[in-house]
Amino acid sequence: MSERDEEKAKERGFVVVDRRGEEDEDTAAAESQPEGAIGREAPSGPGALPRIDLPMLLHSFAISALFHMGAAPDPASGEAAEVNLPLAQQNIQILELIEEKTEGNLTPEEKQLLEGLLYEVRMRYVEARKSQG
Repeated sequence: MSERDEEKAKERGFVVVDRRGEEDEDTAAAESQPEGAIGREAPSGPGALPRIDLPMLLHSFAISALFHMGAAPDPASGEAAEVNLPLAQQNIQILELIEEKTEGNLTPEEKQLLEGLLYEVRMRYVEARKSQG
């Protein structure tokens, strides 16, 4: 695009710049990572969240189930949440779905973690149902 064309485009309120062939830092970084790994590296710095992986996902659903059973405190207030057994059951069902869909594809450690979490939340769910009457 010539300078005159750029001036006309600016007058109309937009500019189109052809950057094909130019490689920026984001593109170079994305291309250097393995397929499927984009955005999965652990961020660093203050307030950074931990890297998301299967154990983190499993713990997230288990803690959510415990929270809705009143067995885990609200992270913000530290107080027990209002019991909501249907939401607790839904989180347990999600863990069961993950177990079913990942059968044969987990490491021994991941399988042991999933089985242990499911056992724990199921037992707590039974206790919560008994206490609800």
